[in-house]
Amino acid sequence: MTQAETSFDWIVLGAGPGGYVCALRGAQLGKRVALVEKRPTLGGTCLNVGCIPSKALLHSTEVLTAARDHGSHHGIGGTIEVQLDQLMQHKDEVVAKLVGGVRQLVDGRGITVFTGEGALAGDGEVLVRGEEGELRLRAEAVILATGSRSVELPFLPFDGETILSSDEAIALEAIPEKMVVIGAGAIGLEMGSVWQRLGAEVDVVEFLPRIAAGFDPEISKVAERIFKKQGLRFHKSTKVTGASHGKKGRVVLTAEGPKGEDLSFEADKVLVSVGRAPVSDGLGLEEVGVELDEKKRVKTDGHFRTSVAGVYAIGDLIAGPMLAHKAEEEGVALAEQLAGQAGHVNYFAIPNVIYTDPEIAAVGYGAEAAKEAGHEIRTGRFPIAANGRALATDATEGIVLVHADASTDRLLGVEIVSRNASEMIASAVAHIEYGGSAEDLARTVHAHPTLSEAVKEAALAVDGRALHSL
Repeated sequence: MTQAETSFDWIVLGAGPGGYVCALRGAQLGKRVALVEKRPTLGGTCLNVGCIPSKALLHSTEVLTAARDHGSHHGIGGTIEVQLDQLMQHKDEVVAKLVGGVRQLVDGRGITVFTGEGALAGDGEVLVRGEEGELRLRAEAVILATGSRSVELPFLPFDGETILSSDEAIALEAIPEKMVVIGAGAIGLEMGSVWQRLGAEVDVVEFLPRIAAGFDPEISKVAERIFKKQGLRFHKSTKVTGASHGKKGRVVLTAEGPKGEDLSFEADKVLVSVGRAPVSDGLGLEEVGVELDEKKRVKTDGHFRTSVAGVYAIGDLIAGPMLAHKAEEEGVALAEQLAGQAGHVNYFAIPNVIYTDPEIAAVGYGAEAAKEAGHEIRTGRFPIAANGRALATDATEGIVLVHADASTDRLLGVEIVSRNASEMIASAVAHIEYGGSAEDLARTVHAHPTLSEAVKEAALAVDGRALHSL
């Protein structure tokens, strides 16, 4: 290739939501952008083996439970059978369509894609190692967006067959009889729900004293009660300590219970979902002087700049929540900053969601965090069971909490357990974004009948004015 063909304004390493969105925004702003990705398809973990395939499986199994568990109530009968191969095929088709769509967008914007492992080579150069050998690229700015990977337990390494990461848990060829999920965060609860709905006995082992620990205790308690009714079994304040081979190819996990007692769990499949770690190795960071923190994340300033001039980082690779939409916003903000505009991310207004049924969603402060930040708060609550649309659609489980500053009424946070909570939280995000009040949210017209009316009612309840609950 000629020098002109290997020289760019920007080089983006990693084509996940942060990387490809950054590249797209850069192309919109008139920049010549190269996108380096080790996978043959674009979209990163999120589109290929994470957010999208898991949501496809969640939806398919929600269709199953709606027909199997609620069908007779609606006059819908008959034998319900699961064809796992077709269910997985549907998931794969969704993924293929979306990654293909990203490729169309990238090609349509004139972005050059290089397939291979990219690493910094100093002085604005990136070395790409692919099937066709090595290639050196050069740019004024190099943007690191290599994402994250599942964390292994030292005594329980992934083998892809029995000890699984989320990558393998979305692609099992048979429904396990017994599954143990280690970790009751988003991935553990979502994938545990998928396989429980399909017929597996699922035990969820959590080291912390509550599930969904990123949310307030009240939210965690409500969610746990619902998930237990659905069939998940929880073992909190429990530490997995070891593993051995059991009968019929199963694995036996040993654990320490909340009172120090010895416990054991036998499973056909073990999903380890104890967190994610940044993919910062193999990028040549130390060689060129890019500084990392104690968690191997790339250190950046308030403008995504690393310790090396001309090198930037976004997404799961840097501090902050490991969320696809956070990475996207950082990609857009960085692109605009590099183009001389005022790109910005309001981290306080980034929603967090667990896509179970019901979903769990929150934005801003929870009650505990608000108090720790020095706020005196008033909280409005509204039970989803009092919502008309919920009653009409078998979605009566859950609650909405609205937290406001006691003296100013400024909206500090909203937490939701409800079907479609991931969509409902958007109105709260909008009000928090501009610094709105609980009164503003309460006076926002929500269509009737909708589940989102519960958000309005909870905002009214901050002042004791909820209309449809006592």
